[in-house]
Amino acid sequence: MNLDVHAAVLVLIMALFTWLLRFLPFLIFRKSTPAYIVYLGRVLPSAIIGMLVIYCLKDVNVTAAPFGLPELIAAVSVVALQCWKRNSLISILFGTILYMLLIQVAF
Repeated sequence: MNLDVHAAVLVLIMALFTWLLRFLPFLIFRKSTPAYIVYLGRVLPSAIIGMLVIYCLKDVNVTAAPFGLPELIAAVSVVALQCWKRNSLISILFGTILYMLLIQVAF
Protein backbone atom coordinates (compact mmCIF):
# COMPACT_ATOMS: atom_id res chain seq x y z
CA MET A 1 0.00 0.00 0.00
CA ASN A 2 1.23 3.48 -0.90
CA LEU A 3 2.45 5.47 2.12
CA ASP A 4 0.20 8.42 1.27
CA VAL A 5 -2.85 6.18 1.03
CA HIS A 6 -1.89 4.44 4.26
CA ALA A 7 -1.55 7.78 6.07
CA ALA A 8 -4.88 8.99 4.68
CA VAL A 9 -6.63 5.79 5.80
CA LEU A 10 -5.12 6.13 9.29
CA VAL A 11 -6.23 9.75 9.57
CA LEU A 12 -9.72 8.82 8.36
CA ILE A 13 -10.02 6.00 10.89
CA MET A 14 -8.77 8.21 13.73
CA ALA A 15 -11.19 10.97 12.74
CA LEU A 16 -14.07 8.49 12.59
CA PHE A 17 -13.34 7.11 16.05
CA THR A 18 -12.86 10.60 17.50
CA TRP A 19 -16.20 11.66 16.06
CA LEU A 20 -17.85 8.47 17.31
CA LEU A 21 -16.49 8.89 20.84
CA ARG A 22 -17.69 12.48 20.96
CA PHE A 23 -21.13 11.62 19.59
CA LEU A 24 -21.63 8.47 21.68
CA PRO A 25 -22.89 10.23 24.85
CA PHE A 26 -25.63 11.91 22.84
CA LEU A 27 -26.74 8.51 21.55
CA ILE A 28 -26.66 6.88 24.97
CA PHE A 29 -28.38 9.71 26.89
CA ARG A 30 -31.02 10.76 24.37
CA LYS A 31 -33.82 11.59 26.81
CA SER A 32 -32.05 12.95 29.88
CA THR A 33 -28.46 13.30 30.90
CA PRO A 34 -27.60 12.02 34.39
CA ALA A 35 -26.56 14.67 36.91
CA TYR A 36 -23.05 13.24 37.34
CA ILE A 37 -22.40 13.50 33.57
CA VAL A 38 -23.54 17.14 33.61
CA TYR A 39 -21.25 17.75 36.62
CA LEU A 40 -18.29 16.11 34.89
CA GLY A 41 -18.93 18.16 31.77
CA ARG A 42 -18.78 21.29 33.88
CA VAL A 43 -15.66 20.55 35.97
CA LEU A 44 -13.44 18.36 33.76
CA PRO A 45 -12.33 21.06 31.29
CA SER A 46 -10.91 23.20 34.11
CA ALA A 47 -9.31 20.18 35.78
CA ILE A 48 -7.67 19.10 32.54
CA ILE A 49 -6.31 22.59 31.87
CA GLY A 50 -4.95 22.71 35.43
CA MET A 51 -3.20 19.37 34.98
CA LEU A 52 -1.73 20.51 31.65
CA VAL A 53 -0.35 23.66 33.29
CA ILE A 54 1.26 21.61 36.05
CA TYR A 55 2.69 19.18 33.50
CA CYS A 56 4.13 22.00 31.39
CA LEU A 57 5.72 23.77 34.35
CA LYS A 58 7.02 20.72 36.25
CA ASP A 59 10.51 20.81 34.74
CA VAL A 60 11.10 24.56 34.98
CA ASN A 61 14.43 25.24 36.66
CA VAL A 62 14.07 28.36 38.81
CA THR A 63 17.60 28.08 40.24
CA ALA A 64 19.47 28.64 36.96
CA ALA A 65 19.24 31.25 34.23
CA PRO A 66 16.76 32.27 32.84
CA PHE A 67 15.04 31.32 36.14
CA GLY A 68 11.75 30.35 34.49
CA LEU A 69 11.13 33.83 33.11
CA PRO A 70 9.93 32.73 29.65
CA GLU A 71 7.42 30.37 31.23
CA LEU A 72 6.28 32.98 33.75
CA ILE A 73 5.87 35.70 31.11
CA ALA A 74 3.95 33.38 28.80
CA ALA A 75 1.73 32.08 31.62
CA VAL A 76 0.92 35.59 32.84
CA SER A 77 0.10 36.66 29.29
CA VAL A 78 -2.28 33.70 28.90
CA VAL A 79 -4.06 34.51 32.16
CA ALA A 80 -4.27 38.23 31.32
CA LEU A 81 -5.60 37.57 27.81
CA GLN A 82 -8.10 35.06 29.14
CA CYS A 83 -9.38 37.57 31.72
CA TRP A 84 -9.57 40.28 29.07
CA LYS A 85 -10.89 38.49 25.97
CA ARG A 86 -12.49 35.34 27.48
CA ASN A 87 -11.32 33.32 24.48
CA SER A 88 -9.25 30.24 25.27
CA LEU A 89 -8.05 29.77 21.70
CA ILE A 90 -6.62 33.28 21.45
CA SER A 91 -5.09 33.10 24.93
CA ILE A 92 -3.37 29.76 24.45
CA LEU A 93 -2.25 30.52 20.90
CA PHE A 94 -0.76 33.88 21.88
CA GLY A 95 0.92 32.40 24.96
CA THR A 96 2.45 29.60 22.91
CA ILE A 97 3.74 31.98 20.24
CA LEU A 98 5.09 34.36 22.89
CA TYR A 99 6.84 31.51 24.72
CA MET A 100 8.44 30.25 21.50
CA LEU A 101 9.63 33.75 20.62
CA LEU A 102 11.02 34.24 24.11
CA ILE A 103 13.03 31.03 24.18
CA GLN A 104 14.27 31.43 20.59
CA VAL A 105 15.05 35.14 20.56
CA ALA A 106 15.21 36.68 24.03
CA PHE A 107 16.54 33.97 26.34
